[in-house]
Amino acid sequence: MNIAVIGAGPAGIEAASILASGHSVTIFEKESAPLANIRDKALLFPDFSSASDLADRLEAKLKNDNIVLHTATEVLNVQQDGGKWIVETAIGGRMTFDFVIMATGYKTFDARKKEELGYGIYKGVITSVELERMIKENSILNNMNETPKQIVFLQCVGSRDEKSGNNYCSKVCCVTAVKQAIEVKRQHPSTDVYVYYMDLRMWGEGFEEMYREAQETYGVNFVRGRISEASGTFDKRVQIKAEDTLLGTPLTMNCDLLVLMVGMCASEGTAGLGRKLGIDGMYGFVDSKSPHLDDNASKLPGLFLAGSCKRPMCISDTVNDARSAAVTLLRSL
Repeated sequence: MNIAVIGAGPAGIEAASILASGHSVTIFEKESAPLANIRDKALLFPDFSSASDLADRLEAKLKNDNIVLHTATEVLNVQQDGGKWIVETAIGGRMTFDFVIMATGYKTFDARKKEELGYGIYKGVITSVELERMIKENSILNNMNETPKQIVFLQCVGSRDEKSGNNYCSKVCCVTAVKQAIEVKRQHPSTDVYVYYMDLRMWGEGFEEMYREAQETYGVNFVRGRISEASGTFDKRVQIKAEDTLLGTPLTMNCDLLVLMVGMCASEGTAGLGRKLGIDGMYGFVDSKSPHLDDNASKLPGLFLAGSCKRPMCISDTVNDARSAAVTLLRSL
């Protein structure tokens, strides 16, 4: 059997590695290299293991004679032709397969859509993705290339927000903020760190323990409240206006960095292919046949779904979902 996998993230690679034990697998990746959404991270929650080590282990699974990887190759269309699937790429390729696994993943919310928070306007306002790169490079600096004295995290930027059009929870933002706050304090113990949240959803094993450690060991301050506005100051810092919803009082605070915890959104590939295939669901993600017993199958025979093209997932859930997708495909033979 010839199988196409669209996306070379953790879901695509894991599914391909299982299927390649007895079948020919072709992976299409629009980026120039696989695993872009892991390679840009430093450490992973909840065990603070190396993201690079995980990416290396996943990429090693591509060293299989039955796997062919096409990078810098965007899939424009997938369509059925009789009992086969035709995959068309942006570079003019047209290939025929017996089955397709869609593992097109996610992108992060564009923080510029929240103009009141000042991203793209004030240099001291950054995203969690940008802070992660700073942490990885051991170079957490404000816009004057100085060690920040005060950092503020804001949760739920582009998630659980009717104004942005995304009412869902992105699932990983809360624990990512806790992880990043700890990493900041490990690199710069004297930096004051504040996390503004609506409510903290520590849903995974070890996550609640991380939250407690952040407070008790590292002195991270958690403030239940929302930031309504961010603006620049004369000394090139960022001023935030917020409300402490536990105390019911407004407050103003200056910081060196305001970190926007951007949520997970459907990638362009996910939303585009979902529409063309007629399997598009809410918020641009794709719909499975059933969220219970058929979550890796689509309503189209021979087309399977893996990972965060369906909804926000952490890496461990993504890998397990990819394994499930591979098994579901094999059982259909």
